Amino acid sequence: MADARNPAIVLVDDEPDVLRAIARDVRRRYGDEYRVIRTGSGEEAVDTVRQLAERGDAVALVLSDQRMPGIGGVETLKRVQEHAPRAKRAMLTAYADTDAAIGAINDGRADYYLLKPWDPPEDALYPVLDDLLADWRAGYRPGYGGLRLVGDRWSAAGHRLRDFLSRNQIPYTFLDVERDESARQLAEGAELPLVITPEGERLEAPANADLASIVGLRQQPEREFYDLAIVGGGPAGLASAVYGASEGLKTVLVEREAPGGQAGTSSRIENYLGFPSGLSGADLARRGVSQARRFGVEILAPVEVEGVRVDGPYKILQTTNGEIACHALMLSTGVDWRKLPAEGAEALEGRGVYYGAAMTEAMGCTDEHVFVVGAGNSAGQAALHFADYAASVTMLVRGGSLAASMSQYLVDRIEAHERIEVCLRHEVTGCGGAEHLETITVQDRDSGASREIETHYLFVFIGARPQTDWLGGVVARDERGFVRTGPDLRPEDLDGWPLERDPFLLETSAPGVFVAGDVRHESVKRVASAVGEGSVAVAFVHQHLASL
Repeated sequence: MADARNPAIVLVDDEPDVLRAIARDVRRRYGDEYRVIRTGSGEEAVDTVRQLAERGDAVALVLSDQRMPGIGGVETLKRVQEHAPRAKRAMLTAYADTDAAIGAINDGRADYYLLKPWDPPEDALYPVLDDLLADWRAGYRPGYGGLRLVGDRWSAAGHRLRDFLSRNQIPYTFLDVERDESARQLAEGAELPLVITPEGERLEAPANADLASIVGLRQQPEREFYDLAIVGGGPAGLASAVYGASEGLKTVLVEREAPGGQAGTSSRIENYLGFPSGLSGADLARRGVSQARRFGVEILAPVEVEGVRVDGPYKILQTTNGEIACHALMLSTGVDWRKLPAEGAEALEGRGVYYGAAMTEAMGCTDEHVFVVGAGNSAGQAALHFADYAASVTMLVRGGSLAASMSQYLVDRIEAHERIEVCLRHEVTGCGGAEHLETITVQDRDSGASREIETHYLFVFIGARPQTDWLGGVVARDERGFVRTGPDLRPEDLDGWPLERDPFLLETSAPGVFVAGDVRHESVKRVASAVGEGSVAVAFVHQHLASL
């Protein structure tokens, strides 16, 4: 039986027979973990959700009919969002009403729609609801249990731990010593940040690896040798892992921070095929990790790869936790954001200056004036995301147009948003503050005039910097550090090539070492492209293994 404290699933339909039928099927599948609440109108549903929110009860999903007397399904989901913004919202509609449902998805008022009838529910209902509820669960933070992280919100070390826990999907409660008396009492005499486990164990200023051991993340390989080893757990690496393991290869994936890579920090990815309402980078990473583990992939994180050597047909990775040997090696390490070349920025990193979306900081941006530096899709999605919390968001763009580097659908949404301002031909030249960011200096690139602006939050999305120094001279790289493959390899890169065949399309200058995703020379910097390359590369891995 469902506990009265369980999250709620609210069902809405004005036809009693349909309402009973959908409630029966939903309760049969989810009744042990969720309360299933029936409502006979949009008005009743909105009132029910409001009462649940006022009591502090979690609402996981609202599933509403489209055509109803009074307020219809689209308006019901819109009003529900005001009281339970994190709840998933889906519409149950007849075929003739699909245009309205798709419009609701495009307007951000619904996450999905299902067609009537939904028989059999095992095929037409449960897969969709499973997906929506899994997404909701991934971000659900009940107010009890789990880790407690005690620290100062302006601490760089505290930000590092919060980011690590969030990106690895580990529930925790943050207690701010600046605002919470109980936090100050817990922190008395301790070096901050302080992590307290559910069992009461206290870790003072732990490293990510130490915290990973406590929460059960795997950092040691089960084997000494693998068919395929993958370095980097972004979309390309996860795709390679899924396709490699599903086709019978003994596969290990080594990730230095958290699966998902740079894409995993994205607040929203809206142009990825098959997700009409978009999904967050964290959702994409969670799905990829779950799929990879289902096929038996070993995921080691956080583990840093420090070097690699090639010994005949064998590739040996030197990691912070020992060596890993393999026949085929996939490099999918992606790229990092380039550091902001502004005076004072380095000293304030993690204390108001952040690289990437830094999703853990969103709630702290409430009523603040937030600045976003960059003009790509990631910067655009971040600006829209922070605008949900901040009083205002200003985008600082060095170039003369957003459209030059950003998808048009994002440009249109940004230009229409009342709380987002875009300053073209502007850049940050300085960051100031003692304990945390307090001001930035912004320069107009045309006039040369500068002004100092008060702010506590600056998010940077500029450039693409590969982390490939650890590869040494093992594979050929371009002048910026991106790895050359296949037809992009120059004659001088292949002076030591030992095989009669040419390198495969995604193969490096070292036989059996492959590259996929953003770290590849001249790659397309898109999630779908990275996933495609990661999966295609596995076909070449098989051809390489067959020749050994």
